[in-house]
Amino acid sequence: MAETLRLMAVHAHPDDESSKGAASMARYAAEGVEVMVVSCTGGERGDVLNPRLQGDPRMLRDMAEYRRREMAEAARILGVQHRWLGYVDSGLPEGDPLPPLPAGCFALEPEEFTVNALVHLVREFRPHVMTTYDETGGYPHPDHIMCHTVSRAAFDAAADPAQFPMAGEAWSTSKLYYHASFSRDRMTRFHSAMLEAGLESPFAEWMERIAEAEADPNGAKRAELDITTRIECADHFATRDRALLAHATQIDPDGWFFGVPMDMQREIWPTEDYSLAVSHVETSLPEDDLFAGLRPPAPSQVPS
Repeated sequence: MAETLRLMAVHAHPDDESSKGAASMARYAAEGVEVMVVSCTGGERGDVLNPRLQGDPRMLRDMAEYRRREMAEAARILGVQHRWLGYVDSGLPEGDPLPPLPAGCFALEPEEFTVNALVHLVREFRPHVMTTYDETGGYPHPDHIMCHTVSRAAFDAAADPAQFPMAGEAWSTSKLYYHASFSRDRMTRFHSAMLEAGLESPFAEWMERIAEAEADPNGAKRAELDITTRIECADHFATRDRALLAHATQIDPDGWFFGVPMDMQREIWPTEDYSLAVSHVETSLPEDDLFAGLRPPAPSQVPS
């Protein structure tokens, strides 16, 4: 009997897993793949972003507990396992100059501790594939950037028995991917389709900011990852949305994320997209499966 495939998705905060790669995780879980989400922090410093829940003092007082409950419900909806890495949210610093990060937060923890913690989980779960963020974090939140750093280091260290020998038996994960679904091409396609349909585009401000940055010769240009892998998962977009709505303190149910009609999403962009960062198995690009190169050949492909 073939070994059950395993996928580990490493994220910075609870709710990140439901906005990045949730539909593909739900698809794989439904197909019998074991999927584990790792949240590096508890999201304790998150603001209440849902206008319907703002002003309730219990929310801010008990934010950590609310977010634990929300994460448990999202994991149930997606059909995935979940583990906390155990670190404290760094918060998103704002101002000019930026204030220092709070002592004891994830972004300031020594990597020897954070990488060790993730290596423990990798060696315990033994994933064939890991997903996380690229070196920019997807956006410049210190926890997202640290999540990349820790994930990339743990991917390598878990395979080396000389590193963190007390963290369990060495395990070599075969492939590492970065999330690439929030691409300019995707936003542009949806933006144009919404305008053509006479609808208000939820991407209008994003497109304006990109245009302004490109028009400024001294402005920072938005880097784009090469999309190597597109996972067909439109049948699981509704599950993704339910998981995202489970994070009730963080998600406005009337907000931009739900601004594109579901039929339009399924028709125009029925995939979630990834960039292959490392592969220890032979694969051919572009891919339509995170486990390309890992699945046993179909019976018709086996030489007689």
